[in-house]
Amino acid sequence: MTRVIAISLPEILQYLKIACQIPSIADAIASRKIIAEVAAADGITVELTELQQAADTVRIANDLLTPESTWSWLAKHCLSVDEFEEIAHQNVLSAKLAEHLLSDRVDPFFVAHQLDYTSAVLYEVVFEDEDLAIEVYYALQEGEMQFYEVAQQYSQDVELRRKGGYCGKIPRSELRPEISAAVFAATPPQLLRPIITPKGAHLIQVEEIIQPELDESLRLQILSELFAEWLKQQLEQARLAVQLDPDQTVFTSSREVVQPQLS
Repeated sequence: MTRVIAISLPEILQYLKIACQIPSIADAIASRKIIAEVAAADGITVELTELQQAADTVRIANDLLTPESTWSWLAKHCLSVDEFEEIAHQNVLSAKLAEHLLSDRVDPFFVAHQLDYTSAVLYEVVFEDEDLAIEVYYALQEGEMQFYEVAQQYSQDVELRRKGGYCGKIPRSELRPEISAAVFAATPPQLLRPIITPKGAHLIQVEEIIQPELDESLRLQILSELFAEWLKQQLEQARLAVQLDPDQTVFTSSREVVQPQLS
């Protein structure tokens, strides 16, 4: 017989408190309030067709392709149909507000930070032994081994071993500074001398350097980053009064403790 474990709302709240999740949840709620207030002040609304498209996007993102899978997902997340529509509405409102406030800043931001969006196609094997990495480096230079053979023999990463060390397209921002400097100074295709980091000795083959283009995907990424920074600034300028119970101490965003007033 399946055991039923009852979980109440007070228990959920208590868990969030002892898991130290209240500040991040408060920030998220405050962000929604800020978005709603600024959008209303600027006359930004959500049309029915936009809401329907956003709801379809949420369904596709969560693989909700049948009514059964949709109802199951809603039940799992304790959501009603109205709350599902609220998710879609918030997504549209955030996107429209970001476009309204920051669209004219995307091009200048891209120009100023173009190097940050440069990517490289890499192969990599990380060695624990620096001397062995150097030995294999010279073996590759002399044509005694191929990189896929090195990956299959020495890579500790199962997936990379299966792919012959192929890492794919890696943005500059995801690379350690010492690796980034060497990779983007290379002339592909080029094998780099082992680079030492706390993880080990990185033997890297630079296959291609990809210069960024401001296509729609990158434009939306930059717009999202600018909007996140704008929201962060709005939160920093606000004081969040979080009151979990009428008789409980109220905490503000500055971590100041405000005692409740006594009648």
